[in-house]
Amino acid sequence: MSCDQDAETRHVLGCFRDRLKRLIQVEPLLDLLHFLEPDRKDRIKAKFREEGDINAAAFLIDEIIHSKNYARGWSRELIAALETVGCRHAAKYVLNSPPEPTEEAENDSCVRLIDLLQLTLVSMKTGDVCAHCRALGLLTLEDQENIMKLTENQGNIGGARLLLKRLVKNEAGWFSKFLQALEDTEHHDLVRELRGEPCNEDGEAPAIFCIIGLIDLYRKKIHKSLDEHMQCNAKCERSNTVRKISQRMMIRQVQSRDVHPSAKHSGESKRDIVLRDYQMEVARPALEEKNIIICLPTGSGKTRVAVYITKKHLERKKQMGQPGKVVVLVNKVPLVEQHYKAEFGRFLKHQYSVERVSGASQLKISFPQIIEQNDIIICTAQILENSLAKAKNEFTLMVIDECHHTKKGGVYNHIMIRYLSQKHKNQLLKKQEKSPVPLPQILGLTASPGVGGAMNQQMAEEHILQICANLDAFTIKTTTFKEEEAKTPYKRIARAEERKEDPFGDVIKKIMDEIHTHADLKPLCDPGTQYYEQWVVQKEQNAAKEENQMVRVCAEHLRQYNEALHQSNTIRMSDAFRFLNKYHTEELKTKSSPDEEGTITITDTERFLFTLFKDNKAKLQELMGKPQYENNSLAQLKTNILKEFSTRERARGIIFTRTRLSAIALCQWIQENPKFDEVGVRASYLIGGGDQSVVKPMTAAEQKDVLNKFRDGQINLLIATTVAEEGLDIAECNFVIRYCLVTNEIAMIQARGRGRAEDSSYTLVAEAGSGVAERESVNEYREKMMSTAIVKVCKMNRADYEKKTREFQMQAIIEEKVKIKKKLLKGMMKEPPSKISLSCRQCSVFVCSGEDIEKIENMHHVNVTKQFSKLFTVRENASLQERLLDYETNGVIACKNCGQQWGSMMLYKSIECPCLHIKHFVVTYSSKKKTFSKWSELPIKFPAFDYTQHADLLVEDSEEEDLETD
Repeated sequence: MSCDQDAETRHVLGCFRDRLKRLIQVEPLLDLLHFLEPDRKDRIKAKFREEGDINAAAFLIDEIIHSKNYARGWSRELIAALETVGCRHAAKYVLNSPPEPTEEAENDSCVRLIDLLQLTLVSMKTGDVCAHCRALGLLTLEDQENIMKLTENQGNIGGARLLLKRLVKNEAGWFSKFLQALEDTEHHDLVRELRGEPCNEDGEAPAIFCIIGLIDLYRKKIHKSLDEHMQCNAKCERSNTVRKISQRMMIRQVQSRDVHPSAKHSGESKRDIVLRDYQMEVARPALEEKNIIICLPTGSGKTRVAVYITKKHLERKKQMGQPGKVVVLVNKVPLVEQHYKAEFGRFLKHQYSVERVSGASQLKISFPQIIEQNDIIICTAQILENSLAKAKNEFTLMVIDECHHTKKGGVYNHIMIRYLSQKHKNQLLKKQEKSPVPLPQILGLTASPGVGGAMNQQMAEEHILQICANLDAFTIKTTTFKEEEAKTPYKRIARAEERKEDPFGDVIKKIMDEIHTHADLKPLCDPGTQYYEQWVVQKEQNAAKEENQMVRVCAEHLRQYNEALHQSNTIRMSDAFRFLNKYHTEELKTKSSPDEEGTITITDTERFLFTLFKDNKAKLQELMGKPQYENNSLAQLKTNILKEFSTRERARGIIFTRTRLSAIALCQWIQENPKFDEVGVRASYLIGGGDQSVVKPMTAAEQKDVLNKFRDGQINLLIATTVAEEGLDIAECNFVIRYCLVTNEIAMIQARGRGRAEDSSYTLVAEAGSGVAERESVNEYREKMMSTAIVKVCKMNRADYEKKTREFQMQAIIEEKVKIKKKLLKGMMKEPPSKISLSCRQCSVFVCSGEDIEKIENMHHVNVTKQFSKLFTVRENASLQERLLDYETNGVIACKNCGQQWGSMMLYKSIECPCLHIKHFVVTYSSKKKTFSKWSELPIKFPAFDYTQHADLLVEDSEEEDLETD
């Protein structure tokens, strides 16, 4: 944006100052105004805390008007920031595009009306109204989160006040949408009051409408006055000067629409990107348009290098008069927003159009249009893969974050296989003297490519070469940090003594032995181990195929006891008991019929198992209350946490653990222990967002809230699963603890990299004899192998390197072709549904033939026959509340005979469709009984669901019922 436009914006701010100060939300806006110096921001924030939003907004406007030191283009940043935080009304004023005078007066009346009726309106159901206002576009996600947080802390009225305060800052038209939100949430009395309709018993309007009548009269006078005196604008806040400015700006806006899209970004970037020497060194080949992998430790600025390369790439394309378009691929949904806000959007959105899309975004539906309309797109890899299957690739640069995931079976690799196949075709086209298809430049980012389970140095080098080949990399660039080696966390292993006594575990093992005897099972390994878990899973699958219900149900219960043993070795005994108690309570519920149509039978084996737990329940409860029997790993963890918080001035750390259940349990243990509170521990957990039946997943918004609190210092200890190991931008920590958790060298490097602060520590807490410490030593050795392998690959002779990577690429292309042929052949060989039948996995009762099954949207397998409907009951399932495009699932269907879950009840375009989950059935196929985990494993072609046919049948049945009633 030019200096003239910045000067005009200053003038507009002065003209509309009194109105703008009531429309601007200062607190969220300041975070996006990078042209303001930190000390000025602090003064404005202090003003906000002391005198409120309006005075702070006025102070902000005055700061902008009177300061002449801002970098060119600040006005565009201001407008973009206003739009981002939801102050679109204010943005229109700053653009000198205010509403018409009549519309403005109407809006002012609505604001006054809300103010007058505030005492009545605060009685609304804030949560419901807030959600509807968000859906109608009246609130941003941040607004909604702030309102709900205030509601939780100060009650419904406090939240309602903030909701109303935020609503009136919207552009004209918000009032009708607010009325709609009130209607939708059944606040009919409030709607009638706001509309001026009678709502008391005698049909008269409340006294408040005497005032509203005056407002209406005042509004009409304004309209008349404006109509008669539109020429007398000198007395209004819209001066003739401003109108002239507006005309000039409108002419420029019209002219800009006719300019080539690449010319939109002729202004300079708001913020300069300054790279350190080592960053510039690793970026150099990419700046020469070569495909490379950048391998730098966590926290060393890989993403900043990628932003710099992106900027230079687009500038170069523009100078050459060529179209430039960049896609940034990530493997986790939270990373989309993170890369946008912290890096790509922050540095480049003032010069280029930047958009972000993920599976959690509605924009994924119009992804092709998003590509067309923007210069830089940040998205999850699966979104791009879905798009490439339907349309050609338009990108000139592809940035792949955490690129070590580019391996067989991964979505990154699917995308790169397309690239490599086209590269191979291009070579053939060149030989035929035809034009090749343009391919994007590739930039891979990773902190740890790993060694892929290599057993020796040669295999480690092969793994690095394979990653380079998969990404078609010219080279892999890394560096050593001599001056920063001191920042590497101090590592120690804290070994806990083995348990001398474990009476709680002994009771569980005794129960398991009784089950072994009852089912005549002879385990090949000790309970409480992973090997036992594998053995018992295999037993359950075999028993289901053989219709041996006694062994099948015993094996299922043994799995739960084995999990409880593992929990008692890592978390509290009380947590393990609660896990078992919850399982048995829920299993008993499934055995109670929800209606009087039929009675669910409990077998002798099930009765034995329920009684066995009931008989031992009191003993388990007694033992879990004796702290002397808790596992020593927990005591060792407690010692380490207390040490970190007692010896550091400002401790901030992360504990990594294996399961979501243990993360939540450890967090509760810390919060309930007063010793941790005494040293200032403020803990919260962070778990993944993927669906899991045992523990409710965290939403992206919940993850974001926890991470923000961690950055702000409200939380100083995170207990996290591996979701926090990779990619997520977590504030600098000065200690990291891996609790009884060892996976591979990549996870070890990623977790250790979270300890970025000076004098940080990395501790592995493990029980002696568990093998965890030994596996960690193996990972350390593999890390050294990886570093050596990268150096050797970088020093390889160019011809040898290219020959080796080409071999890997040709192998990948051939394997993909074979895979596609096999898939096509498998599709052609698919047999008719009549070849299979389904029976209940638990009680073996016949369920249906494959001929009764149809597919909705090529993925949901449903059975809508009347005969099938007599075999199941429907139970409510609070954890399953998905709202999708044309269907919703909100219930569980279960066997009427034994209570075994079969699937979910789906409402598809108003038709109830029982949706079957294959894992709950035994499939008889070619006279053999088999179990499957996915429908795709079955070589059967099911017909598509005929919506029209079933809808007609429903209408006919309904008409017959009506006739019978008459």
